[in-house]
Amino acid sequence: MPEQPTSELELSGLVDAELVRLAREGSASALRLIVRRHNQQLYRVARAIVRDDAEAEDVMQEAYLSAFRHLAKFRADASLSTWLTRIVVNKAVDRRQRANIMLPWDTLDRIEQPDVAVLPDRASEFDPERTVARSQIRDLLERAIDNLPEPFRVVFVMRMVEQLDTKETASALGLPEETVKTRLHRAKKLMRKQVQTTLASALTDTFPFQDPRCAAFTDALLARLVEGGTDQSVTAASLKR
Repeated sequence: MPEQPTSELELSGLVDAELVRLAREGSASALRLIVRRHNQQLYRVARAIVRDDAEAEDVMQEAYLSAFRHLAKFRADASLSTWLTRIVVNKAVDRRQRANIMLPWDTLDRIEQPDVAVLPDRASEFDPERTVARSQIRDLLERAIDNLPEPFRVVFVMRMVEQLDTKETASALGLPEETVKTRLHRAKKLMRKQVQTTLASALTDTFPFQDPRCAAFTDALLARLVEGGTDQSVTAASLKR
């Protein structure tokens, strides 16, 4: 019998079903790789429901613990990703219901437009304007996603952020595919309204030319004028005053 892989590197080429088999046999490396492989998607799904970073991590931990206690129930009739996502959704919904802050998913399908929050600028420690702009765009999108009603938000994250297809999303959420399509359409519509509203108020701040970029440009320009001497329209003497 060939020797079984033991390290994460050796296991990295295995499909999920093989990792589950090894995990059932007690492989800590297989468990660790399962977690690393699915963390991003599960975090985003949990975060879409509870709308809090720390809460999302708690949900993930509960879901993983539950999944690993019941690995024997995984029959591979669905993908491991779908199975784990179902557990995360259930844990997150249970947490929201215990906090008594969640409306029923079916009634929220009838919501036309949530309150649109103004998305404040975030201060950045980085000076390059392009980096700041990229960060602000991401912040705008994250806040707009957070403002979506929960059923739309979860579908939007799974379809547009995680880029799962309609069938996978429907299977993970236990919804008909047509419902997923409808919720995604409405989520996109709501997102457009929110983003357009915010961008309209921010247009006057586009293409900034401020310090230190403005100061550096001004210093360089004046230096060139001084170097050009008195044949310039502005004399070197006047620039040095």
